[in-house]
Amino acid sequence: METLGSLVDKLTIKDIREFHLLQMIAEKGGKFSQTELKKKLQVLRKQKKDLAGEIDGFVALALRGKVHLKDEKLKLYNARADMGRIPTTASLGEAVAGLADKNSELWHLEDEARRKDAGLSYIGSIKRKIDLANQQRNDFIDKIDELFDKKIKRLK
Repeated sequence: METLGSLVDKLTIKDIREFHLLQMIAEKGGKFSQTELKKKLQVLRKQKKDLAGEIDGFVALALRGKVHLKDEKLKLYNARADMGRIPTTASLGEAVAGLADKNSELWHLEDEARRKDAGLSYIGSIKRKIDLANQQRNDFIDKIDELFDKKIKRLK
């Protein structure tokens, strides 16, 4: 089930992907041709526009009480001590910014984990960092949903 947090998560990932595509286009090298990269960028920008419309539609439905505002995560693989370890966040804007930062961190950690020149112990240490960052990402998604739910309830 989609929530505002899950939709914003998708949008921040698309923003990061767009940033990297633009870098690849500017560098004029790599494994894709300029034509392929520009086609990918065009597709991505359409996806972002559609997703922005989906977010607007979700907010409109939420104001009318027509959607679920929170989706309880049932992740069982992280240590309890690693859950909820995000900064105190009192506003939707802070939560969205935290989520965007966490997704950027995850992008770079995943790049590190794909390095061909790194040993398995190094990759293992990066995997642990990915697990913690991903838990924090989920915590920010939940925080967005919680804060949005509170805002909607105050409006009613």
